[in-house]
Parts: sequence; C-alpha cells; structure tokens
Amino acid sequence: MPNSCEPNQLQMKLFKKLRKEAAVPTSSNDQFFADLREKDFSRLEKGGHTYLDFTGGNLYAESQIEQHMNFLKKEVYGNPHSVNPTSMQSTRAVEETRKAILEYFRATEDYICVFTANASNALKIVGECYPFDQKGHFMLLSDNHNSVNGIREFCLHGGGSFEYIPIRTDNLGIDESTMNAMLKAQPEKKNKLFAFPAQSNVSGIKHSLDWIKKANAEGWDVLLDAAAFVPSSRLDLSVYKPDFVSVSFYKIFGYPTGLGCLFIHKNKFHKLRKPWFAGGTVSLVTVKYPDYFLAEGHERFEDGTLNYLDIPALKIGLDYIKNIGIERISDRVSEITAYLIQELKKLKHSNGHDLVQIFGPKDLKKRGGTVIFNVFDQDGKVYPFYKLEEEAAEKMLSLRTGCFCNPGIDETNHCLTAEELSRYFIDKTEINYMNVLQFMETLRGAVRVSVGYISNREDIDKLIQFLLKYKDISLKNGQESQVA
Repeated sequence: MPNSCEPNQLQMKLFKKLRKEAAVPTSSNDQFFADLREKDFSRLEKGGHTYLDFTGGNLYAESQIEQHMNFLKKEVYGNPHSVNPTSMQSTRAVEETRKAILEYFRATEDYICVFTANASNALKIVGECYPFDQKGHFMLLSDNHNSVNGIREFCLHGGGSFEYIPIRTDNLGIDESTMNAMLKAQPEKKNKLFAFPAQSNVSGIKHSLDWIKKANAEGWDVLLDAAAFVPSSRLDLSVYKPDFVSVSFYKIFGYPTGLGCLFIHKNKFHKLRKPWFAGGTVSLVTVKYPDYFLAEGHERFEDGTLNYLDIPALKIGLDYIKNIGIERISDRVSEITAYLIQELKKLKHSNGHDLVQIFGPKDLKKRGGTVIFNVFDQDGKVYPFYKLEEEAAEKMLSLRTGCFCNPGIDETNHCLTAEELSRYFIDKTEINYMNVLQFMETLRGAVRVSVGYISNREDIDKLIQFLLKYKDISLKNGQESQVA
C-alpha cells in the first residue's frame, strides 16, 4: 500500500457512490450553524482543518477573544486580595462571573462555586478533603476518567477501601441491578463517596442522573464528573443535586483554557476537611502559635491568587453559549452524531466484512457526540490506531486515538481480566507502552471521533473519505497490502 494518504480513483468512486446513496438528513439548524461557522470559525476552512476532537477541547469563537481583549483594554485590574481601586475592579469582575456560572447551572440556591485550574483540580480537592478513614469507602464506575480514578489513592492512604462497578460489554452501560446491590452493600461504612461521569469521555454514553438521588437515599455522597456532559447538555442543579460537581470550561466554549470549577452543595461544605492552608484561604493564621482559621465559602478552596484576568472571559463564553441555546446545541450535536454513525456503519470491505466496529450505546438518546471505534482489515485484524492517527494528521484531520485516560473502557472492550493485568504489574517499576502491548498480546486502544455544535456533515464526509483508504487492506506479517 502506498504511504500517501491521497485516495486513489477507485476509492474516490466508492466514496461518491456511498455519498450519493446516503439518506442525508437536513435540519432547520443547518443555515444557522453555517452562518456561525463562517462568522466565528472561518479559520477551520482557511487552515484546511477537519476538527473532530471536541471532547478533547472545544473551539473558541473569534468574537469571544475580541470581547475579552476589549475587557482587558478597558480598565486597570489588580490582585483581588485588597480593597484598593484596581483590586476591587478585579473582585467585581470575578464575582460577577461566579454569579453568572451559578445562574447558568441553576445552582444559586444550593451550591458554592469554587474556581479551579481545571476539572482535574476540582476532583483533587474532593479527593484530598473528603473524610476517608477506616470507615470510609469509595465506589466508582469502571467508566471514569483517571482524574476520578486517582481519588482511590486518597481513600487508601486514609485507611479506607474502594471498589468499581463493572460496565457491560455490549453497550458500555451499567447493569442497574448490580449497581443497586452495590449501593446497598456497605451499611457499616460511615463516609461513602460514589463517583460517576454524567457522560463518558470515551464512549459518549450518558449515564442516568437519577442515580444521584438513589445513591443519596442509601447514604452515599455523590461526586458527578460533568466535564464531558455540559458542552452539549443542560445540567440543571436545581433538579439533580449531586454533592460535588466538576466542570471544565474550555470543554464548553474553548477559551480560556486552564479554568474549571467545583460545585459544592452547601449541606456538604463542612464535610470536606482541607488538610492545609494557603494564601487567600485563611481568615487568621499565626507563626507563634500553631493554629489557624480557614475562610468560609469559596475562598477556603481557592489557593493563592485567582486567575483574575481570565475568569471574566468565562462569562463571555457562557453568554455566547446562551445566545445559541444549549438545547439547540444539543439537537445539533445529536444530528451530526447520527449522521456520523450512519456513515460509519456503511463502511464494508468487498468481502462483506465490516471496516469499522463501533463501541458503546446504539441508542442516540443515551449518547453524546463522542464515538469510538476500531478499523479492521478484510480478514478482521485490527489496524494499528496509532498509525491511523499519524496518517489522519497528514490530511489535517484532527481525531484522537489511544485509551483516553479511561482504562476501564479499554479493558472492557478488550476483555482484559484482573489476573492478566496483575501479571504485568508484578515486579515492574516502570513501563514502556509497546512493552505493554507485547505482554498483553493485544492492541489496546481505539479511535475516538467527537463532534461539536460547529461540526457539519462535510467534516464527517472527509472522515469517511479518509477511512475508505483502508477498504480491502490486508495486514499480513505486519505489512499492508491492497487486495486487487
């Protein structure tokens, strides 16, 4: 097979035939988003980009940047930890943004909003401050980002225990009977924390928010990772009331990066026991007597100086999303995702074998705009995903491959057992990725494509055209060959 990613004439004919036969859906949103893309995202076409990594990071609108630059040029802003005029300018802007965030998530009555560096930092605050001890227990889904998985280490170091709820191999969802049984299985534990993602960062599956109330009823505190959910779905914290919620803002509107927040339910604020203090987090501390008083409210967890110049850009981003409408965004992402899945399912080798295998839920109502799959040769052998990403990059096609910081999904998709994994970790002090693959004798990982509200069908067409280069490929002895 040639190294060039340019499709040959046969591939082009096949693509045109598939495209002509496709039942291409249309929508009243098409023109709205086409105009928006031309106005605020024209750099995509100018740069020749096909961007399909919205779960990795959303794209910012050019008008967001312009508004933020105007904000910075308008006034003089100083460190907020003072009452001088420039400090008060910053404080007002930060608190206006905090208020706008609480209102957007309908959380003004019940929650405190803590600004963090990112969603991972929000999760770390919960992990290091939750009262894990010998009567503490941490339960989480196997479908969780590593920033949630890492909380188990805080639990272990505090003397507590942890366990995972397994996910189903057929749709990467949860067997609710198993989950309900596990929620009831720790009556002797005092401090119990249950963590799950509102939407998987890998499979795109939307886990039921009804679990929050069920877990609370069984004596659990609930940590909801909302980072992958809120870019295209409404999270109404006046209806669903987890105890802790992590959010990343660049996932919603692209700019600025390096800012997230932690929502803490007011009823659980004092349950978090901060193990240290820093600048801005104490109301009183002395050096001649070893004691201190932590600040009340959000200041307790906002270590040091806030990113006071970028935080006001969050309100600009939220206003941009509000002007579009989160329901309209949700509908648009569903439309493009449906088209993506429809086109992927059509890809076949000449011998009738599937070119791709899609993992995750089949019901579009239960998934967001993220789809993972593997590409197979005509004999059913998986094509190396890391090579596919390299070849996609040559076509200015941005997608993502690997395990996506979510090992539970990968281990489920590849049917890896605890026994197999334990054999690798024994006597290992460091790892090498290729060494892991050789040891497991399987190619771990997948291809992830994720769409956003600014995606269009032409983006999907370009992806499908790219994937057709693997039609009728045979992988033998590690070499690729085109079947005549």
